[in-house]
Amino acid sequence: MKKIGFLSFGHWSPSPNSGTRTASDALLQSIDLAVAAEELGADGAYFRVHHFARQLASPFPLLAAVGAKTSKIEIGTAVIDMRYENPLYMAEDAGAADLISEGRLQLGISRGSPEQVIDGWRYFGYEPAEGQTDADMARLNAEIFLKALTGQGFAQPNPRPMFPNPPGMLRLEPYSEGLLERIWWGAASDATAVWAAKMGMNLQSSTLKFDESGKPFHIQQAEQIRAYRAAWKEAGHTRTPRVSVSRSIFALVNDRDRMYFGSGRPEEDQFGYIEPEKRAVFGRGYTAEPDKLIEELKRDEAIAEADTLLLTVPNQLGVDYNAHVIESILKYVAPGLGWR
Repeated sequence: MKKIGFLSFGHWSPSPNSGTRTASDALLQSIDLAVAAEELGADGAYFRVHHFARQLASPFPLLAAVGAKTSKIEIGTAVIDMRYENPLYMAEDAGAADLISEGRLQLGISRGSPEQVIDGWRYFGYEPAEGQTDADMARLNAEIFLKALTGQGFAQPNPRPMFPNPPGMLRLEPYSEGLLERIWWGAASDATAVWAAKMGMNLQSSTLKFDESGKPFHIQQAEQIRAYRAAWKEAGHTRTPRVSVSRSIFALVNDRDRMYFGSGRPEEDQFGYIEPEKRAVFGRGYTAEPDKLIEELKRDEAIAEADTLLLTVPNQLGVDYNAHVIESILKYVAPGLGWR
């Protein structure tokens, strides 16, 4: 295990039991948690993107703010739903956020998951072309986005511009060199993982995937990663790709941890449906004392295959407690998995 970061869904709720009651709380606490995680030595601060929900939705202002407040930690998403995105405008936003962070952006994109409303991307003005699905539209937007990040000019310059142009066709600005190699695809199936490899993107695999064999989640996920790496090699890419997996992991080191998470109930994979006719497997969480956690996590084949582990955090419990959750893993568990 080379890198460990956190992944926040950025939930907020006006409930008196929530430590994150407004959208302002969610955004400002996300920045504070990223700063705290960097101070603790974590490698990454990642954020989920959901629309029409009391969760983080517009990633680039947040990523830029985190980039301005930190200096070392990777900052990213897991994931941005490409059904909702204008890929060229997104390339400008991503370039700006990456320049502000001095090249620390790790941008996870995907087709996304079922949302709070039916076909929410239609309200954003997007429609699949005739004969295409929303998944096709997301992949096409991703391809346009990747092409824009190459920095190649494609737009015909005005012969009488307001300001002087460089020679040749014009590219989008601001352009951030190297960002193209830091784009990840969130894959829920083996086939989309293989497609991501062919496209030259890194791989993000979450706490669920479509059930393709009935095997335990971590084994299916490990097989997905191996299929991805084989496709990457076959495509002839020259750099080494990165692969992340997400897990809910809580080390029980004090009474508060045991109060929140020490139920004692066995944790197991779950099978269910997130879309009609698409059976999914949801990976188990891990909650135990550090020594036991280390032994359990060593048996997780997908964690062993990946180079990056993202810890999903209960953001509504507040910055201080989530910093404690991250620190407990980094201090008591991660060294036993070979981290640093």
